[in-house]
Amino acid sequence: MAYDDQNIFAKILRGEASAFKVYEDEFSLAFMDVMPQVDGHTLVIPKDATESLHQADPGILARTIVNVQKVADAVKEAFDSPGIMIAQLNGQAAGQTVFHLHFHVLPRKDGLDASMHAREMADFAVLEDHAARIRAVI
Repeated sequence: MAYDDQNIFAKILRGEASAFKVYEDEFSLAFMDVMPQVDGHTLVIPKDATESLHQADPGILARTIVNVQKVADAVKEAFDSPGIMIAQLNGQAAGQTVFHLHFHVLPRKDGLDASMHAREMADFAVLEDHAARIRAVI
């Protein structure tokens, strides 16, 4: 499959779609998932047109994973979470729904059940609050 530059993450990167941004540098962007599994569910994407891990430029991937770590640390602190789940899906059979490489950062607590994708949009005011909490830690 060829990279689709009309996917929602490509549109966010170009400024054609909005996002509740958490962190950004020259290599990647972190923002709130609009269909979160748990409070604090954040996505980190490379700024490279890459569909999945298999096509990723190793240099950009290395810089992106450093930012995944930075964002995960901030999410953990902002949501007082004893654990963090990092998920990265490749291909439709693995559950990938947006075909731009991305990492899910989810705060976890004992007894919390979470699947990979929600079925409803979150309240945007709540997402902005969550993004501000994480930005304050970074």
